[in-house]
Amino acid sequence: MNAQDPSRFLASVDEHALELNHLATLEEDSICARVAQNLQRLRGKHHLSLDALARQCGVSRAMLAQIESGRSVPSIKVLCKIAKGLKVSVAAFLEHRAFEGVAVLSASQSKRLVSANGSFVSRALFPFDVARQSEFYELRLSPLGEEESAGHGPGVQENLVVSQGVLEISLNEERYLLSPGDSILFYADQPHRYRNPADSEAVAYLVVTHPERPD
Repeated sequence: MNAQDPSRFLASVDEHALELNHLATLEEDSICARVAQNLQRLRGKHHLSLDALARQCGVSRAMLAQIESGRSVPSIKVLCKIAKGLKVSVAAFLEHRAFEGVAVLSASQSKRLVSANGSFVSRALFPFDVARQSEFYELRLSPLGEEESAGHGPGVQENLVVSQGVLEISLNEERYLLSPGDSILFYADQPHRYRNPADSEAVAYLVVTHPERPD
């Protein structure tokens, strides 16, 4: 299927249409497998047998075994019971990766992007291992420094707040001067520029939001 050609989402005369029921089955199978893998991982991390987990969460051993083997998709009520027993978020069972609701990222582990002349530094304040809908960054711009962007994907928004110094944001030949505490929200799928007009470092925090989950 070619995502660049919307017509490819429709079946041609010599192709078989993909039934919605089949799509639903594929999605259910995917969720079932993900929950099964995460349950097995979390149970192992807590060194619990199926019997011990059953006593701890109030879900029968037989049901836990069915979920962990991928033979059954648990209801929200059952999943909440298991999550409470394991002391994790319900979302921990649906993640593509191992994430249990808390991730501490030390400053030394942060991914940094530094401009060629070193005047602009962007530090990711989130685990930089998978694509996500929202991204959080710390921006630092040296005195009189500037950084230009040709624009991101369609519909991408940037929400920025200045915490130190002053920062000038340019959009479509319009300039916005921000002082500490000032914030700005704009569509970043157009050319934009950050500029520090002062003789001291500017620090800002930026949230980038994609229109839909990129992964």
